[in-house]
Amino acid sequence: MTLKALILAAGRGERMRPLTDHTPKPLLPVRGKPLIEWHLEALARDGVREVVINTAWLEAQFPAALGDGSRWGLAIRYSCEGRDHGGALETAGGIAKALPWLAERPDDVFWVVSGDVFTPGFVFDRAAAQRFAAGSASAHLWLVPNAPHHPRGDFGISAQGLATADGEPRYTWSSIGLYRAAMFSGVPVGQRMALRPLLDAAIAEGRLQAELYDGPWTDVGTPERLAALG
Repeated sequence: MTLKALILAAGRGERMRPLTDHTPKPLLPVRGKPLIEWHLEALARDGVREVVINTAWLEAQFPAALGDGSRWGLAIRYSCEGRDHGGALETAGGIAKALPWLAERPDDVFWVVSGDVFTPGFVFDRAAAQRFAAGSASAHLWLVPNAPHHPRGDFGISAQGLATADGEPRYTWSSIGLYRAAMFSGVPVGQRMALRPLLDAAIAEGRLQAELYDGPWTDVGTPERLAALG
């Protein structure tokens, strides 16, 4: 089973200004290296060999900084939403554009992780991906305990390991997940589209899995949160 991954890196990072006026948020340094490098190192360590990075804001800086990925044993491709569509396509739109590089068949699965979260202990577990691929769920999300800036969370988790829209307790979506390609088959390439409507549809169908991750995790959404990482 060959797993591929998409790192979401197209956003403007408005809340991080002025730091993101000249540097895309995933390229801001955390503990001595660009934030996105933590994901690249972890993906390579865990057996992923092909990575797509979607870009829009200041997108020319990504290949200049990261190259073709060979220094990590990866092959990196860049899905250039700014060049091709004039701006970021949001999460579902970005996945749909990158889909031909991530999957060949509707049942293929792949990782997606946001380029602006810091989660140094997360394992892109091959066994977890194989279990997901063997089932019929549309996606499998990792949730984390709620941070002070997001106290209400996003989803609950049922006793069957499914995400719920209204269950208690609720947790925050970590922006890490496994997805089945068929989930995005109805999203036209080039259309801006958020991911949440697709997740809600999968919840309604009982096809959205979720589990709690309690390791270190930070949404690097403000200069203060970035500074707190040291």
